[in-house]
Amino acid sequence: MSSIFEGFLSTPEMMGAFDARALVEAMLRFEAALARAQSACGLIPDEAAQSIIGTCKVGLFDVARIVRDSAFAGSLALPLVKGLKETVGLFNPQAVPYVHFGCTSQDAIDSAMAMVSRDALALIQADVQVILDALLVLADTHAETPMLARTLMQPASVTSFGLKCVGWAAPLARSRERLRTAAPRALQLQLGGTVGTLAPMGDHGETLVRLMSEDLGLTRPMACWHTQRDEWVALGCELGLLAGSLGKIARDVVLMSQFEVGELAEPYETGRGGPSHMPHKHNPVASMVAIAAAQRAPQRVAALLAAMPQEHERALGAWQAELAEWPLLMMAVHGSARAMAGAIPQLRIDARRMRSNLDAMRASLEPPAADEWFDPALARRAARLAGAQVVDLRATV
Repeated sequence: MSSIFEGFLSTPEMMGAFDARALVEAMLRFEAALARAQSACGLIPDEAAQSIIGTCKVGLFDVARIVRDSAFAGSLALPLVKGLKETVGLFNPQAVPYVHFGCTSQDAIDSAMAMVSRDALALIQADVQVILDALLVLADTHAETPMLARTLMQPASVTSFGLKCVGWAAPLARSRERLRTAAPRALQLQLGGTVGTLAPMGDHGETLVRLMSEDLGLTRPMACWHTQRDEWVALGCELGLLAGSLGKIARDVVLMSQFEVGELAEPYETGRGGPSHMPHKHNPVASMVAIAAAQRAPQRVAALLAAMPQEHERALGAWQAELAEWPLLMMAVHGSARAMAGAIPQLRIDARRMRSNLDAMRASLEPPAADEWFDPALARRAARLAGAQVVDLRATV
């Protein structure tokens, strides 16, 4: 699914969430839930359902072979369903016709992607919470720590480091809330059959959707969304925004960590970010990962948006492109969130250097401009603003 460089910029947990075994296991959960619901509705015999459910165990299948055969078949679901029928047939040949009954490949794959994405989002949100908590602590601690604000990459006026931390935290808090809203709308059960009508299910379609949604913990959809990708892509857009907000923090940290500025530094760990031939050098590796994600995420989101004009009731190529891009977006975002969650709580802050940079700027000005430029009231105003905004943000955390 990914190159060595993708792994370098992501996390083992996120790569595991989207690996072949996890996806096949999720698809088998879908098939088991389908058999349970159809049995409850009287669409298939109870004995057949039990045979199917008992066989939907990932350990019974050659996952590597399913992946290998999917390239030839044109769908991951086709070799999986073929293998499921063969395995069910070993124990109960009469149950084979009821495997994947009335369903289509996209139903299984979309539902599986929703399930693994739900777990993946939990990883991202946990790390974002760590960053948010740490930033609010820093904002409290350094509400009255004066520092030089910079606009257009040049010295501007006086602010406080606490207010800067609030400025980093606020977009993350908003992003977290938008994800909480977007996720349930996107993480829906997919069940439409070949053209979205669920015709083989007779009058039981609505009941099946309800039972399977409850079984799998997915949102009950208003209708089949085979080619209605708006809610799914909206979630992808929110992930792209989160990557950008994390990248903004990382960019500021990097600029403030430059030797000539020296106001911040990422936590030091032996062997991390330090070239052996330059012992004085401490590369900001966490920020590097977050900036890389912010630069790559827009292309992933753009690919999702570009894949939205899908043909009629089922897409040829666009849906498949979306499937390939989605895990890469999630991997990039979690790589960023995990990296910054490791750096921000242990960020090294040099308040003296912040003050000395202010003093150096002040010394370069002629009186009385110097005194007007660094009016203590400016720093106090920034501190009050930081304190008020921290209170507001804590109410949402």
